[in-house]
Amino acid sequence: MRSVSRVGRAMNAHLRTRSSVLQAVRRFFLDRGFVEVETPVRVRCPAMEPHIDAVAADGWYLRTSPELYIKRLLAQGAERVFEMGPCFRKGERGDRHNPEFTMLEWYRANADYEAVLADARELLPFVLREATGSALARFRGRAIPVDAPWHTVRVRDAFRQFAGWDPFTGFDPDRFDLDMVEKVEPSLPNDRPVVLRDFPAPLAALARCREESPPVAERWELYAGGMELANAFSELNDPQEQRRRFVDCAEKRRRRGGDVYPIDEAFLDSVGRLPPSGGVALGIDRLVMLATGAERIDEVRAFAGDG
Repeated sequence: MRSVSRVGRAMNAHLRTRSSVLQAVRRFFLDRGFVEVETPVRVRCPAMEPHIDAVAADGWYLRTSPELYIKRLLAQGAERVFEMGPCFRKGERGDRHNPEFTMLEWYRANADYEAVLADARELLPFVLREATGSALARFRGRAIPVDAPWHTVRVRDAFRQFAGWDPFTGFDPDRFDLDMVEKVEPSLPNDRPVVLRDFPAPLAALARCREESPPVAERWELYAGGMELANAFSELNDPQEQRRRFVDCAEKRRRRGGDVYPIDEAFLDSVGRLPPSGGVALGIDRLVMLATGAERIDEVRAFAGDG
């Protein structure tokens, strides 16, 4: 009888932890009155973003996110919903990326990005305790207590301190992206979860902006051990502004030679009925990495190399 290799034993252990993480996530949301939903995986109109490319599928596309469909449910009267399922992004491959990955998204009607941040603060320690018996996340040899106070920093302050410029005045998208990766993210504390919040308006995507001078996108990103884990918005519910952003994004995609997706008219029709809402997208594979101490996404996905 052939023995199981050390690599095989590690994968089996990670898959058991992954199963525990998935079960814990479901318990967390169901116990709080959320409804689990399933939305289409093959779509005509992927969410329009400048640097996220969808995988073509027989004249349609595989979804990059369930966001647009879930918001249509909120516009129809749903109040608390979540979905866990496969998403796909073309060309994304690396230690923390796979073209096919598992996304958790949850949304609250009559709420904002602060309300879903409160959910996240409860979710992480609950899931890790249920899956591993401890509220310690582990990544690259570091132990991160997710039940300790989280560090919060505004994007403007982080860039002034670590990159030496203010992205809210004279916004430069290329400089922002480069400095985020090379200067800001490596300088964030890695001994506890970090919330990077309040982005420049050009990076609002589908987020609502506060009318300040300059405007501020109500958006936060969550890091643990230096790894980005989640992205959240107070959701935009102005259909004219959302259309303007889609058109602008389509032009940016056209200029860089990317596919220009159809504008989702059904989604835009629902935006005006969308109540004030908050929503989060969280990478399940990365959460499992934090639960197991795995350093590569391939270690926590069965058959990752086939995707």
